Amino acid sequence: MSLTTEPGRRSWLLRLVIAFTFAQGAVSMARPAVSYRALALGADERAIGVIAGVYALLPLFAAVPLGRRTDHGRCAPLLPVGVVLIAGGCALSGTADSLAAMAAWSGVMGLGHLSFVIGAQSIVARQSAPAEQDRNFGHFTIGASLGQLVGPIFAGALIGGPDLGATSAFALLVAAAVAAVSFTSLWRIEHPRTTTGTATPAGPRVPVGRILRTRGVPGGIFISLAVLSATDILTAYLPVVGEHRGIAPSVVGVLLSLRAAATIACRLVMTPLINWLGRAALITATCLLAAVLCAGIALPVPVWALGVILVLLGFCLGVGQPLSMTTVVQAAPADARSTALALRLTGNRLGQVAAPASAGLIAGVAGTAAPFVMLGGLLLVAAALGFRGPGGKRPERVRGTARVTTASPVPAHGSPSDNGA
Repeated sequence: MSLTTEPGRRSWLLRLVIAFTFAQGAVSMARPAVSYRALALGADERAIGVIAGVYALLPLFAAVPLGRRTDHGRCAPLLPVGVVLIAGGCALSGTADSLAAMAAWSGVMGLGHLSFVIGAQSIVARQSAPAEQDRNFGHFTIGASLGQLVGPIFAGALIGGPDLGATSAFALLVAAAVAAVSFTSLWRIEHPRTTTGTATPAGPRVPVGRILRTRGVPGGIFISLAVLSATDILTAYLPVVGEHRGIAPSVVGVLLSLRAAATIACRLVMTPLINWLGRAALITATCLLAAVLCAGIALPVPVWALGVILVLLGFCLGVGQPLSMTTVVQAAPADARSTALALRLTGNRLGQVAAPASAGLIAGVAGTAAPFVMLGGLLLVAAALGFRGPGGKRPERVRGTARVTTASPVPAHGSPSDNGA
């Protein structure tokens, strides 16, 4: 499954994956570090939930305007802006000395992550032929999984000892440096043919209501919301579970990385899985199994069993994100696909605001394992939507080294062609 089958054509995807790996690695390193630093500053479970929710609050209002901008303009400028905000949010979280300041800089970090992801996803949608979108989105999200793999390991290695506040602050500063490495890959990612329409007058904007009423878009948004909520609460609350069960931060980091490694493995074999089962059946089966596994985290199992649960859960959660991207892109109107992806990210951020806040409330009342039962319920609903939604047909088979086709031209405004979508 090569990412570089045609020099100058496919190398953009490899560079995008590399940049996303470092950006996501910084965020994945910072999120547990923020939780540990907040604990050192006296935060309880409810405060952890609020801080995790603020990470999504600023992006909640910025997603749709950024999506509108990329529908009729360039996407690449959003990438360096995102890196700067991620690095700044990490560094300033490490120097903050109050929970309010930590929450604010966590929001800046979230805004940077959103900017990077909207730009990157729109580039993948524009520069991938319809039959390649499942595979290319899967490869793109490998960058996220690699970052989620190494980030918690580094965080766990740096955090610990008698001074939890100092070590978590140092981890946040290191995360800022990791984010800055992304700049080394942010060159010639956006193909020139996707930007030729920047001088062409844009057509009328497709109303948001029409996009949301399109069959497949609401289901894809909710599936993405449920899967991301599961990943997000795992990252934010497994350290809390570890503290209550006496699991060391280094072991928690390894557990989170096992989950990410399983997600990478899933995305490497996604194309044959889709060809075998079809998109809808694959989403339904993995969301259903993930719901059961999330509920299993609430049980007082030994560490080795928790590791097995997280490996299986990581494999199941690896399906939802890339396939929900393809579902939304192919269902949305051709001249509003970046906006549709932004609405999907808005749904993600709604989940990241509501789910951690709800998890904090539930944890404060029913214990730290209870939020994972709530996630099980969300994933059950996602499984039902995957079963009912479009996408049951198997896509055109794509070889692991398929080319970027030029027979399906990109329209002047930069959205993918309707052919096969």
